[in-house]
Amino acid sequence: MSDGMAGVNQMVSDLNKSVSAAVERMNAQREAEAAAAANVQEFRKDVRKSSVNTPGFATDMGVLAKNVTRLNVVGALGADDPVDFYKFRVTTKGEVTLGQVGDEGLRVQVMSKFGTVLADSDKSAGKNYDAFKSMMQGEYELDRGDYTLRLTREKGQSAKDPKNYAIQLSMGKYTQDYDTVAKAPKKGESPFNLSTGQQAMLDGLSQAAASLNSIPTGQSGTQKLMGSFNLFV
Repeated sequence: MSDGMAGVNQMVSDLNKSVSAAVERMNAQREAEAAAAANVQEFRKDVRKSSVNTPGFATDMGVLAKNVTRLNVVGALGADDPVDFYKFRVTTKGEVTLGQVGDEGLRVQVMSKFGTVLADSDKSAGKNYDAFKSMMQGEYELDRGDYTLRLTREKGQSAKDPKNYAIQLSMGKYTQDYDTVAKAPKKGESPFNLSTGQQAMLDGLSQAAASLNSIPTGQSGTQKLMGSFNLFV
């Protein structure tokens, strides 16, 4: 009987040691994460999404560099806004981790620069859904190159219901954290409209072209320069 009690006591002692060791490891990990977080540089940019819903006008998230950067984007599919596109560049081949929070009913797809779907949050997407789950667990490898995120509503979701979301991409540890806050495009805004600065540059180019066209041909370099100079006197 005493031997049995001794055995039980030993088991309890060993269990307590295991629990204590696990708690110590957890605390050490938390301290390490806190120390690492204290050294992380944080950056933020506020942008407006393009009114053109095509990959060519995707909002830039930045560069995903292994053990250096983490990319975050916060945005929303507004009422009657069918799709959002975001682009990012991977500098080194490695396993990427994708994190997602937000309203239910949002579909997330990761595409190559050629438009091939690599991962899909739609449960009926077969191997692409498996790839998405692997990406959520940090077990999906991306080659170096350019990629696009495509965010839409799941089938059956009303186009009138806004969908808020936050997407995160990382490759290992990071020392630089980049936030992109994507806002809806202004009403009537088009990427084909020129800003005041762009229009001024275009006007300057037009004036320069007019100056070049005014220079007569068949003359020496000095004559051409003098002819051009006369435009300003």
